[in-house]
Amino acid sequence: MDHELAVLQALRLKGRASTEDLAAAAGVEPAQVSGIVSDLMQSGGAREARGSYMLLAPGRERLGKLLDDERARTDSVAIRELHEEFVAVNLDFKQLAADWQTRDGEPNDHDDPAYDEQVLDRLPSIHERVTPILHRVGAAAPRLASYQQRLDRALERVRAGDHAWLLKPLIDSYHTVWFELHEELLGLAGLSREAEAASGRAE
Repeated sequence: MDHELAVLQALRLKGRASTEDLAAAAGVEPAQVSGIVSDLMQSGGAREARGSYMLLAPGRERLGKLLDDERARTDSVAIRELHEEFVAVNLDFKQLAADWQTRDGEPNDHDDPAYDEQVLDRLPSIHERVTPILHRVGAAAPRLASYQQRLDRALERVRAGDHAWLLKPLIDSYHTVWFELHEELLGLAGLSREAEAASGRAE
């Protein structure tokens, strides 16, 4: 796996992240992340603020080249097919997220445990459906193999009762990982999120 690409892409997707967050997202050892980020800082490709890093223009330019190189050596037809399979599951996850956030057209205040449980009970089935797709994604694009472990971890936390790990932003929640995965598939398939949004298929 190209560790530099994995770290830079994780930083782009998250916008701002610590070394630990980047290691978890990229599937790269923290020591390796530190070295990559240090080199990036020295080249003017990133800046640090309060323990978090963000990409600057030179870093984005470098990332663009690495992504182009990855796309050139990846079977785009296979990725597009996998993306289509993912979209079918994505529609059900979008509905689960909507049902968790709202109820009868109003914000869900989560004062009905039975309703919340009914919504959460649908998540393992969605996870089971996306897992074989992810296995094939990892075979077609090895850098993306870590998404399976990230979704597994988020699911475990939700099942343990920490429901913030379903949709909460700024952590590796199920939705955060799912959204980033969709972004990766769109990029590798040469598709745009704007087109997905227009078709109603984006998160």
